[in-house]
Amino acid sequence: MNIVLMGLPGAGKGTQADRITEAVHIPHISTGDMFRLAVKEGTPLGLEAKSYMDEGQLVPDRVTIGIVRERLGKDDCAEGFMLDGFPRTVPQAEALDEILKEMGRSLDHVIYIEVAEEELLKRLTGRRICRDCGATYHVVFNPPKTPGVCDRCSGELYQREDDTEETVAKRLAVNMEKTQMLVDYYKKQGNLRPIDGQQPIEHVTETILGHLKGAAR
Repeated sequence: MNIVLMGLPGAGKGTQADRITEAVHIPHISTGDMFRLAVKEGTPLGLEAKSYMDEGQLVPDRVTIGIVRERLGKDDCAEGFMLDGFPRTVPQAEALDEILKEMGRSLDHVIYIEVAEEELLKRLTGRRICRDCGATYHVVFNPPKTPGVCDRCSGELYQREDDTEETVAKRLAVNMEKTQMLVDYYKKQGNLRPIDGQQPIEHVTETILGHLKGAAR
């Protein structure tokens, strides 16, 4: 089973990725993991990617797509995979189609976890971090016993600059535009599986697994 997992920041992809891969026994492949593996193995593409990352630059599509091709060719992907963080653009989606075609395979499901922008803002701007021990809280979903104070060490809790509403809103706007293009692309292909990500976590998992088993719930 070959899967792409999509969702805007805060949609809960990480949580669902762990549950899906455990249930269907395929590797969860994130973009970051792919790059780290390629760098660790010292492949030519991995070393080229490292040179861009070390300079704080984006890794070009040519290199990223090559690393994806190498990763999907490994033995643990023989029975399927779940890609997370790739593709990010329509050209990358087209390249993935070509890679799979070369392998005599195709993409079975594109799981898209949908969450309203207002809910995403609430999820992403509620994070608070302890200045002393680094413990993470959420003002709604995982609040400290005393507002602004860490349960572990009584340190001060603060909001990271990139978690402010203005910064998060800008980040979401950029992501939403790119994601919508991918949604339209996969909708035309007929393998898009929209999932209501505002359900309880267990229900989201059940809905996804229902799609994967060929029986929508």
